[in-house]
Amino acid sequence: MRAALYGRVSTVDKDQNPEVQLTQLRGYCGRMEWDIYQEYVDEAPAADLLSRKSWARLIKDASLRKFDVLLVWKIDRAFRSMIHASNTLNMLRRYGVDFRSYMEASIDTTTPHGEYVFNIMAAGATLESQMISQRVKARMDYAKRHGTKSSNAMRKMKQN
Repeated sequence: MRAALYGRVSTVDKDQNPEVQLTQLRGYCGRMEWDIYQEYVDEAPAADLLSRKSWARLIKDASLRKFDVLLVWKIDRAFRSMIHASNTLNMLRRYGVDFRSYMEASIDTTTPHGEYVFNIMAAGATLESQMISQRVKARMDYAKRHGTKSSNAMRKMKQN
């Protein structure tokens, strides 16, 4: 089995390191006796597909059937919306590529149960993204109303 490994870190948290994800994915491939076709890494928000250049290369390589399974550390590293997750899963299926999540072991699209769990987790990732957006908007609104920068507004909100 040829595996493509995908790691992504957000640009929001500068302390993230994709090696944390990739080290675990490499170990998993070793235990499964899978060959690693290639590692793809992006440093961009999940929803910013234009900045996710490695993701675009990964999808192109999938269309050329260069690997059999896409392995991610966690589903939210790949997707932030239910529509994006569903569309990508359908596309991968057409290419003959399966999807697995390391941290969510039940997400394995080679089984009906795994595909069901994939859809539930993708919906959860969408919910999480929407909740983060609401919190950011609330901080920005607070900062605007109080004439402060959002980082100062966040400290003030925590004090209240």
